[in-house]
Amino acid sequence: MEPKLSREAYIQAMRRRVEEMLGKVADAVNDAAPGRIIAGSEETVRDLFADLRREAFEQAVQMRVDAAEAAFPPSEGPGDATVQTE
Repeated sequence: MEPKLSREAYIQAMRRRVEEMLGKVADAVNDAAPGRIIAGSEETVRDLFADLRREAFEQAVQMRVDAAEAAFPPSEGPGDATVQTE
């Protein structure tokens, strides 16, 4: 079975980013002019979620790659190999 990323570690790694992004969503909605809340914040909110989606996927992929690399011991260097002579 190929190594997988830790679900708990991934959530912990992303928690700060998610909370920051949600704060920015709240700011965008609050900064929109009265009567134009949707029109004044929708694009910003969409862009924030697009950035978070990209960051979340990149983080997950990187953690999966890191887990796979950690599962393999480092290779021996050329100086570590024993030479057999006849």
